[in-house]
Amino acid sequence: MKKISTIVLFLFIANCASITGSSIQPVSVTAKDIKGNSLEGAKCTLLNDKGAWEAKTPQFVNISRSSKDLSVECKKDGHPSGLLKAISRAGGDMWGNVIFGGGIGAIIDHNKGTGYAYPDQLVVIMGKTVTLDKKGTSSTK
Repeated sequence: MKKISTIVLFLFIANCASITGSSIQPVSVTAKDIKGNSLEGAKCTLLNDKGAWEAKTPQFVNISRSSKDLSVECKKDGHPSGLLKAISRAGGDMWGNVIFGGGIGAIIDHNKGTGYAYPDQLVVIMGKTVTLDKKGTSSTK
């Protein structure tokens, strides 16, 4: 019985983002022109309900995780603005909390944002509006 309790405790801790996860996520922000060429020096603003961050491409930025999507707008002289919406997705840690923690950990992770993640690489295409999903799908307008 003690062995089973130890295994359950281990699974709970291993799947609890509020214990093992961070509310901060580093993301790479880059920009490309309409032809797909990399653009250096585009000024980007990243925004979600937890805050706003500035970046100059290419750059890594530490953002706060959230259940809400992340919007990125980049501007550079001589190019139309580029917009990107990064979809926030619940990670496996969040579902582990629901299964093993009775949901309390999931509520904490939801409120702190630790149970969510954005795509790690945010590529803004100037003159386009892009929706990027961590599941590997994206759409461009």
